[in-house]
Amino acid sequence: MSIAENLKKIEESLPPQVTLVAVSKTHGESEIMEAYHAGQRAFGENKVQELVGKWEALPKDIEWHMIGHLQRNKVKYLAGFVSLIHGVDSQRLLEEIDKRAGAHNRVVDCLLQVHIARESSKFGFDEKELEGVLQEGVLSSLPNVRIRGLMGMATFSDDPELVASEFRYLKSLFDRLMAGREHADILSMGMSGDYRIAIGEGSTMVRIGSSIFGERNYP
Repeated sequence: MSIAENLKKIEESLPPQVTLVAVSKTHGESEIMEAYHAGQRAFGENKVQELVGKWEALPKDIEWHMIGHLQRNKVKYLAGFVSLIHGVDSQRLLEEIDKRAGAHNRVVDCLLQVHIARESSKFGFDEKELEGVLQEGVLSSLPNVRIRGLMGMATFSDDPELVASEFRYLKSLFDRLMAGREHADILSMGMSGDYRIAIGEGSTMVRIGSSIFGERNYP
């Protein structure tokens, strides 16, 4: 099937409250434009250099999401245009985003990444760290970032109940820590292999790549 057909099939499977981010990392501009012409506007990238190059070349009404691990020294390259940073995993990174966003007179939307998987290789806050960074004293000192919610990646596993339990835990943190916070409306969890489970556990944003674009084009 074509990219447009894949996109339509996935969109039809999503409840109205769930936003689709098309993960375009490693895919070319022509592939992104096929999805764009099919109506897709939110695209996710995990490497800053690739993200900047695509932002420069492609239509300016695209919403670019930084979905990968973001190093502090790379924030300056995307602070002027990025729509949403999914993987904020430390207070120091949040402070750097605030500083660079301020230089552009912008408020940058961010998700706090929570470590919910069994793999130690995945990034994110634990529950106690998350509570610490969400204290009003911390956030009130960062006027150029806006916390829109939480993000997490489940264990890469064939056990659907394990994956569901990890998403369920993240949803419980979202309900407890985001309740009543202005603008906190995004729970980003679920990728091509597990997005249906994630939606069942309360996800409001899914990040889907290979099911739209096919296998990644690694050089």
